[in-house]
Amino acid sequence: MGSISINGVRKSFGPVHVLHNVDLDIADGEFIVLVGPSGCGKSTLLRMIAGLEEVSAGDISIAGRRVNELAPKDRDIAMVFQSYALYPHMNVAGNMSYSLRLRKAAKETIAKAVSGAAAKLGLDPLLERKPKALSGGQRQRVAMGRAIVRQPKAFLFDEPLSNLDARLREQMRAEIKKMHGDLKATSIYVTHDQIEAMTLADRIVAMHGGVIQQVGSPLDLYDRPANLFVAGFMGSPAMNLIEGSYEAGQVRFANGVSVASGDRPGLSAGSAVTLGIRPEHVAIVGEGGLAASVDLIEPTGFGIIVHTVVDGLPVKIFTQDRAVMAAGRNIRITFPSERLHLFGANGQRV
Repeated sequence: MGSISINGVRKSFGPVHVLHNVDLDIADGEFIVLVGPSGCGKSTLLRMIAGLEEVSAGDISIAGRRVNELAPKDRDIAMVFQSYALYPHMNVAGNMSYSLRLRKAAKETIAKAVSGAAAKLGLDPLLERKPKALSGGQRQRVAMGRAIVRQPKAFLFDEPLSNLDARLREQMRAEIKKMHGDLKATSIYVTHDQIEAMTLADRIVAMHGGVIQQVGSPLDLYDRPANLFVAGFMGSPAMNLIEGSYEAGQVRFANGVSVASGDRPGLSAGSAVTLGIRPEHVAIVGEGGLAASVDLIEPTGFGIIVHTVVDGLPVKIFTQDRAVMAAGRNIRITFPSERLHLFGANGQRV
């Protein structure tokens, strides 16, 4: 396997700048997830690593070798696409072995590689079937098996689960994570699904507007988002973000309501701030705190998303207390100061 280094990479389509000075080092055997909304540049970056898009500026290296001008077939990478891209006239074994047959590998080598990959992915009973006789999840496993038999330096996944239903996505996430644990392969995975990012990644790369916003472990991004974009993007239901001003250990909102935030040495009195608190950290209390009217209830089974209004400000709560199921009643809530996130006028974490 091999490490991947991305240095000062930019990509433009004519006058449109898609990626801006991207720097990222991926260690040998690491599982990196590129996450962000549609149009943030994550798939473009993956395609540049694969050689399917040209680099406008900067360098991409795989296993210490600069690959900017190398054709995709010479980069020793394997890509798993959203659309499976299986050959309909070939059976499962034929699809998985195709790249090895193109290389004129020995029959024994091909048989061993296909057998090993099929065993890892539970495809042994399906080797003689054609793609049309497979389910979506089985087809995606075949696409992964086709990548595994090549034993590449890196695996690239371009939203491979987005065509599957929720149950199959859950199953395939587990299979991809198990495969990575078995192979210890350098992997880059593109998704807009934050659950996939949180459950699969060694490190997450959050992207927005062609710029890397934050790189870190899943819990780093969740517990200490670097800016407003990461705070709002990571987590479901999304973090509550309320604009206000900082005044001596408190944040005052536009409606006059104040909450204790603790001393923040980096802020001066009157500084514009955005206060963030995750819905699961908003506490429902019997007395004291802030008065909130329940506007909407969304039961999820595991818990309940409660939409409330505090003096005109919307606040979401996630709770497992089913006593809040009566919509229209009033409750009282608090924002624990140790759970608050503050962001300055520039959108960066304070």
